[in-house]
Amino acid sequence: MSQAEFREYERDQVVSFRKTTEDFGGLSNMAPGYPIYVLGFRIRTSEALYQACRFPHLPQVQRMIIEETSPMTAKMRSKPYRDDSRPDWEEVRVKVMRWCLRAKLLHNWTAFSKLLLATGDRPIVEDSRKDDYWGAKVGEDNLLAGRNVLGRLLMELREIVRSEPTRLEELYPLEIPDFVLLGEPIPIQTRRDARPVENSSHNFRSERTKSAASKTAEEPSQDRLL
Repeated sequence: MSQAEFREYERDQVVSFRKTTEDFGGLSNMAPGYPIYVLGFRIRTSEALYQACRFPHLPQVQRMIIEETSPMTAKMRSKPYRDDSRPDWEEVRVKVMRWCLRAKLLHNWTAFSKLLLATGDRPIVEDSRKDDYWGAKVGEDNLLAGRNVLGRLLMELREIVRSEPTRLEELYPLEIPDFVLLGEPIPIQTRRDARPVENSSHNFRSERTKSAASKTAEEPSQDRLL
């Protein structure tokens, strides 16, 4: 996926999003209203969770990111530390993004699954001014051109929601080194719509921590579509 194929999309044939206030703005990692709960912490956006995962060895930076109220500010606050991202970040970042999107879905199942299915069978494209890796940029003939990795991960997730929703009852931790938040292993996530009790002192121990190793053999071919 890190070498995802460069593609072109006709704008009138896709579901595109740029601003979170648009009809499909909820697909954006910046979109508010889709909180994710990990170890009792309420993380406001999938963007904040993704950025925090860069820095498992810097819990103070993780805390700074997840406590920001603005997703753009959370992203910008991480920038001074980018050179100190986990050493394998380029190799694991797509896996981390996939995991964050699935966590967003599991913790906001009704709203986010409805939004994904509302896109029908059309390609999903993040319309970006400058990022043609995660999204696509406007090119010649008003085409959107880019690798569109975020959009392709969302399409992958849409297909699972449509065809195999039971696969998403639980989300196991990534099988990568140091998949931690504030010094603690990130546990299994379970599907929920009801808001859990927030607890900043880590008493959210009903979330089970299990190795992803037991799931490795069950990793579905759908995850290799992109």
